[in-house]
Amino acid sequence: MKNPEEVLLRETIRDLFSLVKKKSQKKSKNEENVLREHIRNLIRIELLLEKSGTPDTDPAPHKSTGINVLEDLLKKIIPTIEDDFKLLTTDAEQRKSYRAHIINATINALRPVEANNEAGEDDPGLNEEDELEEKLTIKVGSDGDSDLDKFIDINPEDTDAEDEEEKEVDPRDEFGIEGEDTTGRNMAFTTFKKIQNQIIDAYDLLSNPEDQELFVDYLVANEKLYFDKFQDEMEPTIEEPESKAYDTAKQDQPQEDVLGDLNLQEEIIFEF
Repeated sequence: MKNPEEVLLRETIRDLFSLVKKKSQKKSKNEENVLREHIRNLIRIELLLEKSGTPDTDPAPHKSTGINVLEDLLKKIIPTIEDDFKLLTTDAEQRKSYRAHIINATINALRPVEANNEAGEDDPGLNEEDELEEKLTIKVGSDGDSDLDKFIDINPEDTDAEDEEEKEVDPRDEFGIEGEDTTGRNMAFTTFKKIQNQIIDAYDLLSNPEDQELFVDYLVANEKLYFDKFQDEMEPTIEEPESKAYDTAKQDQPQEDVLGDLNLQEEIIFEF
């Protein structure tokens, strides 16, 4: 039979444990409720920011529309250029060729667009007299055109051979720059097919000559700068910081002292 005092002691201890446990659970519950409320407040703030926007944190647009359009374009094409450029790891000549071909292709792609825009500005359109003169010229020359329809080609095989030769021309050869690495050329050809339309479409948005000029100049400049950045990331070069004190001490140290230190080191080695 258990001692009554022992029973009472056990019950008291059990009650104390129960009380402590309840207080702990209550405290934990209160902390959890506080945390939940904080999370709800954060969500409400996030939703409000999405609805109202965050004008204070967004960068202000540039004063030139051409630069704003270019900035949007660079966000689209630079990641593509970077990914393909960094695949060329065999030697630096491949990357050098890739860089040259991308820049050259960018300039060549925009030249026809610039020429068309300039032609459209210079040619306001034909007036009625010009249109009438053009129609008369076509009508007068129509007899000569009818003779061409009567021409019979007696060497169709030669024509077919010429057509086959034209079809066999590799577009990458036309795209390429003579003397540059062909692996870099081929990779640049593939890259530019992805970004060419994006470049032309962005430039075509602009009609102001100043915007157009800034767009082209800054596009080429940024391509070159990003290529420099990518090259540095692939081949980091860390130069040892210069120290005038070290250089002076090295020059002032007598040659005999240096030899003496070496002989001392040899003696120590032999002793061991």
